[in-house]
Amino acid sequence: MDGLVNPVVMLGMLVIVPAGLRLIDGPELTAVRRLWPLFAVPGAFCLWLPRGGAATVLAACYALGTVVLALTAPRRLLRTRSAAPAEIAVLTALVSPSVAALALVAERAGHRLFGFGLEILALTVPHFHFAGFAAALVAGLVCRTADRPAARFAALSVPLGTLLVLLGYFLDDWAELAGALVLTAGMWAVALLTWRDVRAGAGGRDRITRTLLAVSAAVLVVTMLLALSWALGEATGLPHPNLTWMAATHGLGNALGFALCSVLAWRRLKGPVTT
Repeated sequence: MDGLVNPVVMLGMLVIVPAGLRLIDGPELTAVRRLWPLFAVPGAFCLWLPRGGAATVLAACYALGTVVLALTAPRRLLRTRSAAPAEIAVLTALVSPSVAALALVAERAGHRLFGFGLEILALTVPHFHFAGFAAALVAGLVCRTADRPAARFAALSVPLGTLLVLLGYFLDDWAELAGALVLTAGMWAVALLTWRDVRAGAGGRDRITRTLLAVSAAVLVVTMLLALSWALGEATGLPHPNLTWMAATHGLGNALGFALCSVLAWRRLKGPVTT
């Protein structure tokens, strides 16, 4: 499964996070944007090393960068003093990579963190780069653009669903299913608003941007349905895709079809999150 997961994680570290950070305004992020490659490159390299000391040290370098990023969240909160839904989504995006990095350090060290198997830890890394960082960021961008109840619902439910899925790791499969339901509802709201509102505002002549937005919205419908089927199967024992199949479909689809297309589209729209 490493051949599927590692390139996806590298995409998150080296492309999605740095590109996404350029969609978020604020002086607290200036240094992080500039220094991010110094943390991300060792993190990407450690994925291909055998588990052990060298891989763990490189993973810890990446973890340090994600901690620096996470520490910008309270600074941003003190500056904005805002609990608006879009702002909550942005704060979630800033913190999420640190959860991924913690799992990465443990997995590279061969340590069953909190009793979780190494396979689960390995899959937690892409989950919190894409369901955590990318999804929350895009939900915040959509909320700023389409300021309506559905957009505010998306900006709140994506962070809440991500948190519930994380708590489900520690509780049981039913709690994780509840998180998947909330997260799916939020992501489908993001897809609907992206298709109906954001794409319409992209300009009739900008076909590339409109296509990227359309792909990101359409992919979400399918990938989140797969996530629901997996969570439902885990909770009830019903037949469902295995983890390798989920990595090849849900994971790859979210990474390329949703996250990459969304970030590229929003960069073309030049729509940073504002306070």
